[in-house]
Amino acid sequence: MFSFLQKIGKSLMFPIATLPAAALLLRFGQDDLLGIPFMSAAGAGIIDNLAIIFAIGIAMGLAHDGNGGAALAGAVAYLVLTSSIVTINESINMGVFAGILSGIVGGLLYNKFYNVKFPQWLAFFGGRRFVPIITAATMTILAGLLGYAWPPIQEGIDSAGEWILNAGMFGVGAYGFLNRLLLPTGLHHVINTVVWFDFGTFTDASGEVVRGEINRFLKGDPTAGPFLSGFFPIMMFGLPAACLAMYATAKKHRKAVVGGMLFSIAFTSFLTGITEPIEFSFMFLSPILYVVHALLTGGSMMVAYALDIHHGFGFSAGAIDFVLNYGLAKNPLMLLVMGLVVGVIYFVIFYFLIIKLDLKTPGREDEDEDGAENASSSNAAVDVRAYHIIEGLGGVENIVAVDYCTTRLRMTVKDTDLVNEKDLKRHGAMGVMKINKTNVQVVIGTAVEFLGDAMKPRVANGNPVPSDSSKDASVENETTEEPAMKRVIAKDFEMPIKGDIIPLSEVPDDVFAKGMMGQGFAIMPTGSVLHSPVDGRVVSVFPTKHAIGIETDTGIELLIHVGLDTVKLKGQGFETLVEQGQLVQRGDALLKLDLEFLKANAPSVATPVIFTNLTEQTVTMMKEGFQEQGTASILKVE
Repeated sequence: MFSFLQKIGKSLMFPIATLPAAALLLRFGQDDLLGIPFMSAAGAGIIDNLAIIFAIGIAMGLAHDGNGGAALAGAVAYLVLTSSIVTINESINMGVFAGILSGIVGGLLYNKFYNVKFPQWLAFFGGRRFVPIITAATMTILAGLLGYAWPPIQEGIDSAGEWILNAGMFGVGAYGFLNRLLLPTGLHHVINTVVWFDFGTFTDASGEVVRGEINRFLKGDPTAGPFLSGFFPIMMFGLPAACLAMYATAKKHRKAVVGGMLFSIAFTSFLTGITEPIEFSFMFLSPILYVVHALLTGGSMMVAYALDIHHGFGFSAGAIDFVLNYGLAKNPLMLLVMGLVVGVIYFVIFYFLIIKLDLKTPGREDEDEDGAENASSSNAAVDVRAYHIIEGLGGVENIVAVDYCTTRLRMTVKDTDLVNEKDLKRHGAMGVMKINKTNVQVVIGTAVEFLGDAMKPRVANGNPVPSDSSKDASVENETTEEPAMKRVIAKDFEMPIKGDIIPLSEVPDDVFAKGMMGQGFAIMPTGSVLHSPVDGRVVSVFPTKHAIGIETDTGIELLIHVGLDTVKLKGQGFETLVEQGQLVQRGDALLKLDLEFLKANAPSVATPVIFTNLTEQTVTMMKEGFQEQGTASILKVE
């Protein structure tokens, strides 16, 4: 259900993206601006038909392939529903809920029947052509049920809406707080849709009944705006001030690196009201700051309500919408005064908490700190970046579906434990959130659409290594390394753990036993600590801690895989003692094992030691049987 709601939230962003165009046309056509009636009518054409736009957009967003056939099914569902339900009760007006419901039904039916096959004489109506047909039939039945069931539901929604609308500062503040608090999950789009497009009614000069905070504001309802006004100080001043605080508290040698990124996302928030890049920059590094941010948003909404400020937007509460809708607003200049105060409050609170609690905001990380390097890596070619993001997500084998919304990838994966957050940040991610075991969101910024579109064909084609010269050094090494350099002298390789050496052929797993992953040997360990057998660099530490990759200075790549099927233990029984990128010497401790736990919960504790990139070289074993950890000259590679 959570994943399903996320998909709906993501799908809502597609039709909501039409609102800026509608707002521009509607406002510029008004008498207080250009006074061009047909321009206002063009904007109203979008605003007045949001329900069917939602039906089309949601259906297409839910479709597994985004096909236009799903969009047609959504439109058919909406037309059937709204035309037939009024014959039962002519007072029914489902508003945007009719569009949302129609889009969901159309999208789900498309996924169910898009490839249905019929006998030859009915083949014309098979496949995608059948989807609008079954959708029409389904919606006819549903309209019959809703004709009697919807009136009490609508009464309940109207009552809830009236309570929130009439709850004064408390209702407005609660909405502002929840709006930000739900943002990490993407479910804020769902409550926004209800408030923006359904709560409240207004009858305009032509006698048309308009629903929703945004629609009512743009159509001139003098009571509309309290649920929108308080966002302007936050998005135009508060969050940019938070960026300034993060810059001021960054380590001196990191300021130049994070400064450009923080300025660009701060300016984006001020101008357009798109805030996710800022919020995700501290949301998971410092959750306490995000809770403070949500509380301050609720407070801003309450203060704007208390000052009787009415302002609104067609897309988001940035400077563009502030200026565009200035003529419709009430007391708009007070928002600028509020904004200056809010900016000071944000800067002081963020600066104090970051310093006092030593929060690891951008520029203050303790580790490799490559997450803040994303400003430079984001300039790489989109295709190369898509390659690295896919690899950071665990490779094509771990990816089930690629989706995205305004600023983030919304990925469905097989196992979020295989997602490498550090690699994702190294290649441009501003934040990573693991929703549950199969859903992860990667914050990219406003260029996410191009990245997402580049990833989809790559996933379908197995994510081949890009030929672009801008790929990173590790990829270049894989393709340009001279085989003759890859060798290990016998005295330079030591037994990594106490135990019995066995040939790979005796490992009870075909992948290892048949040498599919490379040459090597295996150990039946009796010790509890795994040590590095060579001098080199740790190139991979698996999230589930069961395997470690090392590269020697001669270019040999070594994989040590502790036990069989131990990935399923999700890290239990292991304690990593090194980090990715760390230089190690022979004998350095890599991994601590709970051997009794592993023996009880894994099919085997046989530990393959594999040389994964040897082509012309041969691994020759020089010792066998039981060996103590640290024993040298057990093999050579020539």
